Amino acid sequence: MTMTEQTAEPAKEDTACCTRHHDHGAGSGDDAPETARERVNRRWNEVLQETRVTQTGVQILFGFLLSVAFTPLFRELETFDRAVYVTTVVLGAAATGSLIAPVSLHRFLSGQRMKDEVVETACRLMMCGMVLLALTIGCTLLLILRVVIPGVLAEVLVGAVMLWFGLCWYLLPLWLRHRAARRARADDA
Repeated sequence: MTMTEQTAEPAKEDTACCTRHHDHGAGSGDDAPETARERVNRRWNEVLQETRVTQTGVQILFGFLLSVAFTPLFRELETFDRAVYVTTVVLGAAATGSLIAPVSLHRFLSGQRMKDEVVETACRLMMCGMVLLALTIGCTLLLILRVVIPGVLAEVLVGAVMLWFGLCWYLLPLWLRHRAARRARADDA
């Protein structure tokens, strides 16, 4: 039995990581509300699409990072820059593991009638992987900019980019979620 053939239990909307911001309620313009099975299938397809995008990026970045140690310039790096490199490689490996983990979850648990749990766990792993990916990108940028722009300007630019990531990847979605919840409460009142 495949994951799409499994019967799903209703999602726990108050505690689920991805449920609240992925579920379409009556006010979303849909003609008919989703069944629990339709919802978990849609959520799984969304996780798969998100995983495809992030896996490609993290794998390319990680491959680049692995090749850096074999370049002639690497031997000239100072101790701090080598520490940044090691940290970056470890973060990249952790991000890769977290972002590919949903595939392993699916493979091991396929046919076990655990699709809702698989989707929820995959969502949490994706969120963790996105944090690790942002940190990997930040450290990679720091490593590159410290070579290209010696001095404090490299750190300032990296800080600005990391603030931008924080805004785009985390604060904006949280603000939109909060705004939608506030609007839903106002509609219910």
